[in-house]
Amino acid sequence: MRSTFVYVSIGALFICALITYLWPQFIWGLMMVGLLVSVGVYDLFQKKHALRRTFPLIGRLRWGAEFLRPYLRQYFFESETDSAPINRMNRSLIYQRAKGERDTIPYGTKLDTLQIGYEWLGHSLAAKPSISPESHDPRITIGGPHCAHPYQASILNISGMSFGALSSNAIKALNKGAKMGGFAHNTGEGGISPYHLEAGGDLIWQIGTSYFGCRDQSGNFNDRAYAEKATQNSVRMIEVKLSQGAKPGHGGILPGSKNTAEIARIRGVEAGSTVLSPPVHSAFTTPKEFMYFIQKLRELSGGKPIGFKLAIGRRSEFISICKAMVETGIKPDFITVDGGEGGTGAAPLEYANSVGMPLREALAFVIDILIGFDLRKDIKVLASGKVFTGFDLVKYITLGADACNSARGMMVAMGCVQSLVCHSNHCPVGVATQNPSLAAGLVVSDKAERVARYHKSTVEAAVDLLSSAGLTHTNELNRSYVYRRVSEFEVLRYDEIFPYPRVGCLISGDIPPKYQLAMSEASADHFKPQKALSQSIPPVLEAVS
Repeated sequence: MRSTFVYVSIGALFICALITYLWPQFIWGLMMVGLLVSVGVYDLFQKKHALRRTFPLIGRLRWGAEFLRPYLRQYFFESETDSAPINRMNRSLIYQRAKGERDTIPYGTKLDTLQIGYEWLGHSLAAKPSISPESHDPRITIGGPHCAHPYQASILNISGMSFGALSSNAIKALNKGAKMGGFAHNTGEGGISPYHLEAGGDLIWQIGTSYFGCRDQSGNFNDRAYAEKATQNSVRMIEVKLSQGAKPGHGGILPGSKNTAEIARIRGVEAGSTVLSPPVHSAFTTPKEFMYFIQKLRELSGGKPIGFKLAIGRRSEFISICKAMVETGIKPDFITVDGGEGGTGAAPLEYANSVGMPLREALAFVIDILIGFDLRKDIKVLASGKVFTGFDLVKYITLGADACNSARGMMVAMGCVQSLVCHSNHCPVGVATQNPSLAAGLVVSDKAERVARYHKSTVEAAVDLLSSAGLTHTNELNRSYVYRRVSEFEVLRYDEIFPYPRVGCLISGDIPPKYQLAMSEASADHFKPQKALSQSIPPVLEAVS
């Protein structure tokens, strides 16, 4: 192949020279041929890629095909139910609702209803004939007995996305949309930027392990800096991020190249420096210390709702937190449960695919444990994961959530085309980029209206489903309303798959068998499991080891 290419190249150059001499008007086409021959000669002698070295010029077709593959698949070959993380059917629905277009479909479902995992809502023969306008926006009160300023939250809000990960225009559009629609906008752990405050939308201030916006020069939590921001009118709730579904148990890094003067000022770090976010907090090291930290945050904020966000890993660790609540008498006002399928701008593949409990199982577990410790009545639970449709809202609320958060759904509402280049700073629609020329393509006023319309239409869709089930508010939902196909011939309700525990059973000692091991490992004084793992290994296996 290599020798053939050499001979062909020499022959082509000779013919090009002859044609140029006889017919000068063909010079541009011949120059192109010469360029291709030059590229082929370069491929022939380079030593980095064996394919191009063996098949000069032609071998480059592979890289071209690799580049075009996702675009060809997305726009020409994938079906309505293909693609991940968001399939085309849901993307189209979000676009339609965001634009105010018709969102109905013809000719029936495109889903395979016999596929294991297919889920549906059980409607009622006592369905409500009409829906009053005020019920289109059901609200929940977030704030326990020690909260001085409870928040009336929508059942759908914007999940945490930081300025730095998102452009300034994207942040402004999200917050303006939240203001227009009357729902909350989570800041993400990157701190409160001027773009979060410009429109005056309600904020959930998320505080991560680096304490951006409330840290001292050493990176530790700073009481004064926190109090200054937490008492701002726009800040309605504060959320401590323990972990996130996209990469739980993994720290983060802000490269010095991305740490601009503006971002550094907002986050309270030195511009141009590389900032590491540790995987754990330095303000507390035990579950009890965490509760005291929550109490301090509530006091410094003037009594605003304080909660925390986590992805479930070891079940005993969440039980440890609940034991600390019981022993100290201090409770958060809300808990955000993030599923292992959560998204982020950049995560190692192993973490994105194989770490963290999926939202459905995690949410059911958290609700069960709160019920078992008789804590559920004072704590609201928010679900964060793949929430795109009205049925997604209803499904997670039936499992036990009071409300849901969505990040990717809101991004798509702003015009995200799922090009999957969030980590590259080359987002073509100006959402996940700090490139000024790309960010300028996102028109704030237009995208804010799209975010608000998507929120309104999705909440209305959820309320329509409630009326079909004979209900008027999401607080009437329970696990008996959703069915799931668990095999080709068997269907179970959620309350059969995830049966409710008895209220207070984990305090009284009547512990369900599935939680006995985790309960024995959990301690209010430690996050890590305290019972030696070897004690839970069957004696035969222990003898073999």
